[in-house]
Amino acid sequence: MATQGRAPTWRCGARENPRQMGGTVTRQATNSRRPSPLSANRRRARLFLPVLRKRRSGRVAAAAMSVLSDSGFEEDLQTPSPVLRLEWPADAARLMGAWPAGSPDCEESCFRVQKRNQEEFRTGSCLERQPQLTAGARCTLVSWLIAVHRHFELSFESCCLAVNIMDRFLSTTAVAADCFQLLGITALLIASKQVEVCSPRIRQLLSLCCDAFSREQLCNLECLVLLRLNFRLAAPTPAFFLHYYTHRALPEDAAHAPCGLLARRICELSLADYAFNRYPPCTTARCALQLALELLGVATPPSLDEGGGEERLLSQDCSKALRLLLSLNHEALQVLLMT
Repeated sequence: MATQGRAPTWRCGARENPRQMGGTVTRQATNSRRPSPLSANRRRARLFLPVLRKRRSGRVAAAAMSVLSDSGFEEDLQTPSPVLRLEWPADAARLMGAWPAGSPDCEESCFRVQKRNQEEFRTGSCLERQPQLTAGARCTLVSWLIAVHRHFELSFESCCLAVNIMDRFLSTTAVAADCFQLLGITALLIASKQVEVCSPRIRQLLSLCCDAFSREQLCNLECLVLLRLNFRLAAPTPAFFLHYYTHRALPEDAAHAPCGLLARRICELSLADYAFNRYPPCTTARCALQLALELLGVATPPSLDEGGGEERLLSQDCSKALRLLLSLNHEALQVLLMT
């Protein structure tokens, strides 16, 4: 017996066709009168039907070439886009040089904004209102999403944002267990549209689910997720903070490249563990990088030191949890480092 006040569980069933409800298909009323014999002109017109149908199919195919694909990009265009030539002003180089790309002031401003927005996008208790989902089911799905994002060669930012979108939706809506995988690939599609230049096709994502879901179900769920999240997709992720701490603390050379890779693999393991949802993304990323430097025997730079008070205690707790996670997944981490 369902408890009062609980929101109904969302299921991924397609919209029912009113003409097929009850297992029967209704027939439209037909004209009982016998059709009159065709005239000679109608008989001649029937000879031209194949030609007309061929022309019509050609027009439909030409119109379909200009329709956007399921990922929001044009595909199979026969004519190239016209080249747009711009007249640059004489002082364009000076104006562009006044705002250098990747300046420390700009990176520091972005870091402060994202760190301030962490509490707004926290997903610490997303499974509390999920009667059919468990932390183990979430771990299985996130681990699968990590493999899928590598299969499509997506960025780590897309993977982290997909997990954040999925968890925030779970905080608002109860989801049935048989639709959990559909929610995962929908969140990955939304995240790739937000981050990547070219996102995966819907048919490619559905094929990874053995075609258990339809295109209509995925598109309906995509609209529902965007509405429940109020189209707020610029969430702070561990990938953003890991990129910031790595470029701030480590020099860009081949000697320190394994440190960033190991820290990313540690963050991937923490994504699948529901217990790490209680830590802010910046804390998880900083502790993962510190642990990677310690495992590789590299001295921790002063720029990675924690703050004082509550932030230091939270970082120490997160570091202990990451060490325990690595001890339980040591073999899996070795496999991840070889890929």
